[in-house]
Formats: sequence, C-alpha cells, structure tokens
Amino acid sequence: MDHSLRLPDQGIHLSENPFRSFWMAGFECTDKLNAFGNRVDFLLVTDHLRQAKNDYQLIQTLDMITVREGIRWSVVEKSPYQYDWAGVQVLLEAAAESKIQIVWDLSHFGYPDDLTPLHPMFARRFAALCTAFVRFYRSIDPASTLIVTPFNEVSFISWLGGEVCGTVPYCRGYGWEVKYALMKAYIEGIEALLKEDPGVRILTTEPLVNIVAPLNASPEEYVAATKANLDQFQVFDILSGRECPELGGKCEYLDIIGCNFYFNNQWAIEPYESISWKNENNDPRWLPLSQLILHVHKRYGRPIILAETSHPGSEKPEWIKFIADQCRIILESQIPFWGICWYPIIDRPDWNHLEPWTRAGVWDVDSNVGMDFKRVTDEAAFAALRFAQAELSGRSLDLQK
Repeated sequence: MDHSLRLPDQGIHLSENPFRSFWMAGFECTDKLNAFGNRVDFLLVTDHLRQAKNDYQLIQTLDMITVREGIRWSVVEKSPYQYDWAGVQVLLEAAAESKIQIVWDLSHFGYPDDLTPLHPMFARRFAALCTAFVRFYRSIDPASTLIVTPFNEVSFISWLGGEVCGTVPYCRGYGWEVKYALMKAYIEGIEALLKEDPGVRILTTEPLVNIVAPLNASPEEYVAATKANLDQFQVFDILSGRECPELGGKCEYLDIIGCNFYFNNQWAIEPYESISWKNENNDPRWLPLSQLILHVHKRYGRPIILAETSHPGSEKPEWIKFIADQCRIILESQIPFWGICWYPIIDRPDWNHLEPWTRAGVWDVDSNVGMDFKRVTDEAAFAALRFAQAELSGRSLDLQK
C-alpha cells in the first residue's frame, strides 16, 4: 500500500476552518491515575476550574479565543451511565461570558475508577459518554460548531499504561493491546458523536516524533528505528480504515489532525539518545518541525494544527521563535495549517509528584501564597509570543479565509 497517497475527501469540507483563532491556549486537563495509583485532577491542581473566567480573560490579551479543555471522564461518570456535567457547565458558562471557543477532550488520559481500556465494556461505555456529552452540550449551545478530541494521544497513553506501568492498566508488554482497545472505543465514539450530531468535527491529536537509529547503526538497528518511527501513524491509519479495518475506521473519521510536538520529540532508540532541538552538533538525524508536518499532510491530505507545544524554563522565548520560524515555512507551503496551541498556557506540576512545577506556561502559578494560585506572567515568554504573532499574522489570516 502506498502510504504517501492522500485519503479521499469522502464528503469532508476541508476548506471549512472551524477554529476562531489561529493562536490557541491549552489548559492541562488530565484526570489520570498516576504511576503511584493516585488520581490527579489538573483542573483542580492548577485552580483553573475556579479561575476559568479569569484565565480566559488572560489569554485574550494574546488574542487567543480558542482553547483546549477536557471534560474529565472520571469526574463526569462516577457511576456507570450516570453523568454529572457540573464541572463542564462551569467551563461552558465562563467561555460563553468571555466569548471563548472550547475544543473538548473527552478523555485526556483519564477514565472512570471502574474502567481501563482492557475492560470488556470500555468501548460501549465510551460511546455512551459521547452520546450523552453531545446531548448535554446541545442543551446549552444548540448552534455553534462542536469540535471534539475523543482520546488525547492514544499512542502515548498506550505506551504509558501498556508498556511502562505509568497509569492504568499498569502493564508491560501490552502496548498494542491497549492501543487496539482504545481505537475500538475511539471509532465507536466517533460513530456515536456523528449519529447524535453529524456536524461534529473530530480533532485527532497525536505526538509528532522522529525516531532514528543510533550513529554507526547496524542494518538491523535501522530497520527497528524505521518501524518504531512508522508506528506513530498507527492511530491515523486505524481511524481512517487503512489498518485494522475490522474496527470500522473510515476516511471521514480522520478529519483534522493535531500534531503535538515538544523539544524532546526526536530521539534515537536502543540505546535511547535525545537529539537536541538546537542541533548544536549539527546532527543530521534532526528533522525540522516544518518537514515533519509537511510529511503528515502529504501522507493524509488533511488540515493540521500544532495542537500542543511548549518548553519548560528560561528557554521558552527561544522555543517560541523556533516554532514561529517553522510555522512560517508551513504556512508558506499553502497547506491547510489552521493553528498553534500553547500547551499548557497556565503552568502545571509533575503528574506523579505534583512538584516541581514545569514553568512551561506563559503564566506561572504561585501556589505558595495562601490558596490563591496567583497567575504570574512570564514577561519574556509573553513578549516572544506577541512578536511571533505579529510575524505570522498576515500568513495565518490568509490561510483562514
């Protein structure tokens, strides 16, 4: 099969950009069980649920009116098929008041206490959640375009829970089984969403990586690295029916592609070796972000956003410039590149220890002053982002018309 061939449109209106702003803000919304079996709820940990209105006002100073949020499946469904939408309604009301568009993750690494992807009722429960979510959402907002990410980063969470015991089902050697189960639920979930509302747009967010062989590698190591690198496309291929057709994937289920790209997304395997994004040693194995995204578009022919990117610490301004330079190249290629999401826009801590905080947001969180969780602007990152927006504004607006 020639994987460079684009998928047929199958009725998808590829020219219809549903995002209200090119620059977007992502709020860390995981509700996962961490490596120690503890539930973490980052809408509470970062105090975003309480401060949603204030946070939405902050991001508007950067002309961001589209955000990524999560419903927190473990909070919504405490008992099977019984749903509590109170937290989701808080976000919806704050967004409506601030004229903010929300792109919804239905599962951002978290599941109800009684479920794992390997549970026999997992897909059925997720499909029921999808139906219930659309009905609830439409009871509040009957008209706007609803954009949904069923599961964030299936590839990553399959590895985390299926290979390194980082979350449920706390396995080793079951990464494929977890991924297969998640994709079964993903497809059944999309079917439920579209049955309830045929106008729902699907944003599929996956890590964008470059996995290479070590220097002076053997032929066997090159083959292993090539296979590992190609595995990053399994989710897209299953969703579109190219792989595992028995799960019911269809071309139209791959609607908008979200590429999640961070500073450590390129590495050599066996033994592991991170490849610096600064390319200080002129490592020929490093590939520019623009080249990686253009390859994804060539492979699938779908609209793309950079759905997650950020950098911890003092290198944020330099990373912002790097991202802007790469995205300028993408925009100049004239592919449908619809946005850049800084994730997280408000800082967040480590999942497993809830410390230290990563300092990856444009706003840090001062969690040591009482319980105020005061937002503190990273002035250097804010200024760098403003400059990047000015540099890209003309190009991005042209592509959104």
